Amino acid sequence: MKVAKFGGSSVSNAKQIKKVLDIVNGDPERKIIIVSAPGKRSNNDTKTTDLLIRLYEKVLNGLDYQNKKKEIIQRYADIVKELDMDDEILTTIDETLELYINQLYDKPSRLYDALLSCGEDFNAQLIASYNNSQGIPTRYVSPKEAGLTVTDLPQQAQIIDSSYEKIYKLRNYKEKLIIPGFFGISKQNYIVTFPRGGSDITGAIIARGVRASLYENFTDVSGIFKANPTIIDKPELIEEITYREMRELSYAGFGVFHDEALQPLYKDRIPVVIKNTNRPNDKGTYIRHDREVNSDNVISGISCDKGFTVINIKKYLMNRQVGFTRKILAVLEEFNISFDHMPSGIDNISIIMRTNQIKGKESQVLNEIRKRCEVDELSVDHDLAILMIVGEGMNQVVGTASKITHALSESNINLKMINQGASEISMMFGIRVEDAEKAVLSTYEFCYHGICLKNLCS
Repeated sequence: MKVAKFGGSSVSNAKQIKKVLDIVNGDPERKIIIVSAPGKRSNNDTKTTDLLIRLYEKVLNGLDYQNKKKEIIQRYADIVKELDMDDEILTTIDETLELYINQLYDKPSRLYDALLSCGEDFNAQLIASYNNSQGIPTRYVSPKEAGLTVTDLPQQAQIIDSSYEKIYKLRNYKEKLIIPGFFGISKQNYIVTFPRGGSDITGAIIARGVRASLYENFTDVSGIFKANPTIIDKPELIEEITYREMRELSYAGFGVFHDEALQPLYKDRIPVVIKNTNRPNDKGTYIRHDREVNSDNVISGISCDKGFTVINIKKYLMNRQVGFTRKILAVLEEFNISFDHMPSGIDNISIIMRTNQIKGKESQVLNEIRKRCEVDELSVDHDLAILMIVGEGMNQVVGTASKITHALSESNINLKMINQGASEISMMFGIRVEDAEKAVLSTYEFCYHGICLKNLCS
């Protein structure tokens, strides 16, 4: 049994939905389908989820929201008309939106989750109804019926492990099943959404729950590229990558697959394939537990993400002070700040975090560190970018770090810091934000093609 998830661009209009159902109906193993809300139909279009956010904002601020509601309904009306369907579902959409607004007006966080879930929920009902009308036995299954019981923190849903027993029973249905992504139901009977992009998470949970042989994630690209195609002209496609490599690359800006969706799949070693709805016969990129490593595929991918801040701390004989690092981390914990990297020396330590973690708290955090740790020097660098070089085979091949630093040196890129994690599958380089794209270009060309950037430019 395969579980297939289709992203927003794959179900954005009637033409795309027909493509999806051709893919689904053409393979009897594709029994369970997860769908997103309708995405953009063109570059200047608005995603349905964004329309729902605007509806929520109008309701919250006591403004007239009827026109915005009509705009949302019209997105589905356009699909219904093109598919030549009965428009009864449009009445259901209208009544459901009004029901949530009236019931949850005084609970803003609950209203937000309920309204946002509608994008996926309405689309799943519509697609299931249309496929049934075409003579394919198909059933819409709500997250509640599917057994997707989640924790109760709004916008931060986590699956409850006991749910998997009920999810497994989805195997007993004879029809094709269409399930909306992005949300579950808490034990308190509230709709709770996963983090944005959470349809990937729903698909992964269902795939694990039914013990699928494969989880197919359909999007608008034919797999995952070795580097950002907006920086590299026609980058090579990754044929195979491990869960660990994908997690590292997702962290550093690869947005094709939601990194939290890897967790349930990793535990049961269920393989994933990223495929293109518009080119379904393309092989795509497989994400597996292990892969064969050879001299040609040591480095899986190169990515660079911006928006980091680093706190630099110096203290003479720091390595001899028991509990010094614990004091620093206690300060971060009190201010609800998580960090990403912590490279250190015998007398210094750097704490790297997303800038949004410390925004608005910086002076308070620094004052607390000074007071508790009696540091010799304390400084903060903003506008830091993190270049990630990821590959399972890097710890087996001599000279990988030398290649990368040589490529950066030839491109006149100054390194602020270097860190290699304990996993030995990634190397992190801290660089200036203005060097981010040049760093990706130089390391990609040198690592994959042996070409120095200055030679490329000349």
